[in-house]
Amino acid sequence: MTSTQRSSALLTDKYELTMLQASLADGSAHRQCAFEVFARRLNGERRYGVVAGTARVVRAIEDFVFTEEQLASLDFLDDVTLDYLRNYRFSGQVDGYAEGELYFPYSPILTIRGTFAECVILETVILSIMNSDSAVASAAARMVTAADGRPIIEMGSRRTHEYAAVSSSRAAYLAGFDATSNLEAAHRYGIPASGTAAHAWTLLHVNPDGSPNEEAAFRSQVESLGKGTVLLVDTYDIAKGVETAVKVAGPELGGVRIDSGDLGVLTRQVRQQLDDLGNTNTKIVVSSDLDEFTIAGLRGDPIDVFGVGTSVVNGSGVPTAGMVYKIVEVEGNPVAKRSRNKKSLGGVKRGFRMHRRTGTAVEEVVVPFDAVEPPAGSPSVTARELTRPLMRDGRRVEGLPTLEQSREHLAAQLVSLPWEGLALSRDEPALSTRFLGF
Repeated sequence: MTSTQRSSALLTDKYELTMLQASLADGSAHRQCAFEVFARRLNGERRYGVVAGTARVVRAIEDFVFTEEQLASLDFLDDVTLDYLRNYRFSGQVDGYAEGELYFPYSPILTIRGTFAECVILETVILSIMNSDSAVASAAARMVTAADGRPIIEMGSRRTHEYAAVSSSRAAYLAGFDATSNLEAAHRYGIPASGTAAHAWTLLHVNPDGSPNEEAAFRSQVESLGKGTVLLVDTYDIAKGVETAVKVAGPELGGVRIDSGDLGVLTRQVRQQLDDLGNTNTKIVVSSDLDEFTIAGLRGDPIDVFGVGTSVVNGSGVPTAGMVYKIVEVEGNPVAKRSRNKKSLGGVKRGFRMHRRTGTAVEEVVVPFDAVEPPAGSPSVTARELTRPLMRDGRRVEGLPTLEQSREHLAAQLVSLPWEGLALSRDEPALSTRFLGF
């Protein structure tokens, strides 16, 4: 491993390495196995889930190599196991749903094939990425639907772990958000960055006697960022703030932001005030603890841009997608845990989505990995394969979709859902999953 290469190897749980050690001792480490990532249910009783983090999983598998410093910390392992890890490189196969695809209960989202030893130790890092990113993307997609075409800015960095903030920005952008406040996400993933000023900027500007000077704050911001900037008008009195903003920037003012209060009532008042002052092109941006439900409730109000923080980075109250990583095949033999409440189905699988000629999806069909395409059952229905190669012999396949392509793909898949599938209320999944050939 080079000094510049990242290592994801310790983003794992101890029991994966103790299982590895035991399997090396009894010879089972080299049995050919398949593991599957799937969700038994859609958390929060949502209608669909969004697959996110796939590209990050591929990168994490590539980076899953151990340094000598890391190995020295694993003093609970024997020399045989440490030597195995010293030379570890994943050499198996990974197939799965493309990033930006929709998933439903028991969709075979990812399939990892190789020896037991090389697959079992990837469990935690894969689930860490998929569960977090998919939870954020699923919530963000619902917010995009609620916004009904109006832009949304992700601004939740201060409400989560510093690196979770970056992956959350990426997942939200995948789901259709238009920009992020997080500069690391903008730098790493090419997401448009957005941001102007906080209340601290307005409060900073005071007169010699300590009284507020909102005009000075606005004037300085406009001089620095131009008249197209967005001025935060709710530090003191909103009506006075709007009046001062227009006085400073004139009709070319880009926007005003409101971050508190009854947003529906306030935005209607502010829109009327702006129009009366001649600022018909000045946009209204709102923030203040928005989620998909509040956004939907504001759909009829004169709001041009939404800013969402806490609710998007915490999955809008559903912080994990609830995905699991289970062994489903050993040396060609299907295996599955027997449990009434944690149903599993053995065997390696491929997923297909069945669509009417109109493009509307009607169900998900899962077949054995080596089976032929499932019959459509009707001349008016076609099958679209969801499972695709992601890694071959430990290397990523050529031509994996970019973040922009995945974003476009998700937008198209959301349109394919039956109309009730986009509802925000709790209910059954929009599509059922049917198994054939098991």
